[in-house]
Formats: sequence, C-alpha cells, structure tokens
Amino acid sequence: MTTRTHASFERLIGVEEELLLVDPETGVPVPRSGAVLATAHAESGRAIQGSAPATHLEAELKREQIEVVSAPCATLSGLAIEVAAGRRLADVAARAAGARAVALGTSPAPVDSHLMQSSRFRSLAKQYPLTTREQLTCGLHVHVTVSDDEEGVAVIDRVRPWLPVLLALSANSPLWQGVDTGFASYRHQVWGRWPSAGSTEVFGSAAAYHGIVERMVETGALLDRGMVYFDARLSDRYPTVEIRVSDVCMSARRAVGLAGIVRGLVETEAAAWRRGEPLEAVPTTLVRLAMWTASRFGLEAELIHPVEQQPRPAAEAVEALLDHVSPALEETGDLAEVRGIVAEILREGTGAERQRSLIAQGASYAELVADAVAVTHRPVAREMRPGQRRVYIRHMRTKEIDGIVYTLTRRDAPGPDLDAWYWLGADGSVAELDEAEHRALRVSEVILDE
Repeated sequence: MTTRTHASFERLIGVEEELLLVDPETGVPVPRSGAVLATAHAESGRAIQGSAPATHLEAELKREQIEVVSAPCATLSGLAIEVAAGRRLADVAARAAGARAVALGTSPAPVDSHLMQSSRFRSLAKQYPLTTREQLTCGLHVHVTVSDDEEGVAVIDRVRPWLPVLLALSANSPLWQGVDTGFASYRHQVWGRWPSAGSTEVFGSAAAYHGIVERMVETGALLDRGMVYFDARLSDRYPTVEIRVSDVCMSARRAVGLAGIVRGLVETEAAAWRRGEPLEAVPTTLVRLAMWTASRFGLEAELIHPVEQQPRPAAEAVEALLDHVSPALEETGDLAEVRGIVAEILREGTGAERQRSLIAQGASYAELVADAVAVTHRPVAREMRPGQRRVYIRHMRTKEIDGIVYTLTRRDAPGPDLDAWYWLGADGSVAELDEAEHRALRVSEVILDE
C-alpha cells in the first residue's frame, strides 16, 4: 500500500450495496443474477467485473442477489450520484431479466435460494453446508481510504464501540422465511454464523493484524483471506478500511448518510491515533453484547452507550456518535446533511420499523416488497443550498477510441436531454454517442456542489 503524508491525503469513500432480485408481482427473490449481469454488460458496452473505478455490478454468493460497487468519491454529493446510478443500473438490468432490484437486508417472503456457480462458492458450500445454503442477506459495506496499514489498524482498533450504533441506524431485516424474528437486524444474526464474522480484539499494530489473519487462514477453518469477515477490516482489494456492520439501507439517502458517518468516524479515530491519544479498549465481550443489542432492538429500545458501556435510550447513543464525529463532518462540510438524515431516521423509524408497520396494517409480502422497491429507487432528494446546482448523471464515464480517452460530457442545455451528451477526447476531439450508448444512458437528478 502506498504511504502518503496526511497533509496531501484525501480520504475517499465508496460503498458496496447488496440488493435482492425479486419477482415484481410476488416479491419473492428469483435467481436472475446471471441474466442481470449479462444485460448490464450488454447495455453499458463495457465489462462489469474489473471495471473500477466506475460504479458497476458484481456477482454475489446467491443468484437471488447482486452487488453494486460504487466508484470512490471525494464528497458525499458525489457518492449520492454513484449510489443512485448504481441502483438504477441494477434495476434496469433486473427489469430486463423480469425482476426488480430491492434494498432489503433479508427476504420477507420464504425463499429457497440458489448458489452462484463458481469454484470458490462451491468450496464454501462444501465447507459450511447449512450456513451457505441459508445465507441470503444483504449488507452495506463502506470503504474509506487510509494512508497505510498502520493507520488502518489503528482505526479498526478504535471504532469498535461505535459500530453497534451504526447497525441500529441501518436495521432493515426483521423478517426471515416469512416469520417475524423479533430482531431489527436478523441479517446480523445470520451473518454471524461464519467462523470469522463479528467483533475483534484490539490488534495494536499492522504486523499483529496480519499475523492473526495468517494464523486464522492456517487453521483451515477459513478458505482464504477473503473469508476474514471482521466487522471492520483492511481491504485486500483497495487501500481502505472496510466497515461491514450495516444492513443495506432501503433508502439511498440513508445509505449516503451512514457512509458519511463512517468516513467521519475513520477520520476522527485516525486523528486521535496521530495525536498519540491513548486507546481505551472496550472488552470484546462487551462490544459483542452491544452488537447483539443493536441487532435485536434497532432504535426501538435502549442501546449500549458507546462511551459509558451502559444501557441508555437509543437517541442518546446516536447523539454520542454524532457528537464524536461532528468535528470531522464539519471539516468536510457534511455535518448538517448527516444530522438531517439521522434526524429523519429517528423521526420516521428504521427500515425494520417500516416493514413491521406495513405488516401490522395487513400488507402482504408482495405489497411490502413493492413498497421497498419504491423506496429503493426514490431520488436522493435534497434541498438546494447556495453554491449548488442540479445536474444529470449516468453510469458511463469514459471510453477509449483509437488510443484516445474520451470523457462523457454535457453541453450547456437545460433538462435531461440525452442529445446534450457527447464524448470529449483528451486531444479536444468530439464524438457523438451511438445508438447503444443512448440506450445505456441512465439519467437521474442529483445535486452537485459548485
């Protein structure tokens, strides 16, 4: 990993969202990920796998789900663009395959899921039979860049007591195989069956972290390093810390808000480490109990306070988290936006609360999922502030023609006019979009900072 001085370091952020593929009439998950990937590939005119940094789709463990991987972003407004574009890309491809893409942590309806065929996934099914067979869950993973592994491990050590609050805010999986589990995030319980999943002890250094990971793999209990499913871990693919505790958020706006909190948390803990502040290590047993409590109750009962380690009203625990990261959010200009999103969650309830409310009103599973589909693809609406403008964005970014890189550019024209877009070459040359590219263009309104 490249080491950078903090003065020149830009802390980028990206997310991975796992979405269910459901029958649009019944709401039952359907095994269409192969067709969805093929359709997205054909429409976009580029490979889905390995196309980073553009927002793209990837296969997941089960054929009833898909993963949307965002491009890395410097701002939350940029991330909002990518999340909206990624969800739209997934849903357009899902529609072509006779399905819809929906952000639910688990399926409300009973489902018999199907393994995505690959040698690695077959190895998982052989090593962990029932766990693999029953595993159909969708989470939100947030990546934030770190300067090096030492900073990354320092962050991992320090964020531990704050992660249960993130889980509670994201809770969106109360139902499992047609039954109300009593949990706000049953996904967390199902995910916890993997041998390495969950909270970790304090590592103390990058060397200790990597040493423990190697020893874990050597036991044979894990297939490889990719199965290190810590709640917070160093990414093997990117120069990032990856926070993996959250359910996928039904609302794209909430996903962006939680990602903003995570970036603020990473910067807060990295800054404390740089200043040499001592780490007050919360016992792992207490962190696990706090995670269980958040999984069980979400925001509807007391949470374990991240500082006091005592039961407190959920709103107090949430406020403690916001107070903790406020200086970092203030520095990036995200504090008002994030506080507004969190206030919305506290006011309107979590995704789990929304699902239970609909069930209590007599909604069928099909109606519940249809509601979730509508929320999943609701625009990331925000009030305009001075210094902002509305733009229209799509998942295509660049392409190469005869060795020249062309960037998708918009002419000065009002509204979402597809004819306003063209390819601008690095040498100043211009190329128009062809028919396939016009079909692939996915337009969604967002707000950008000037």
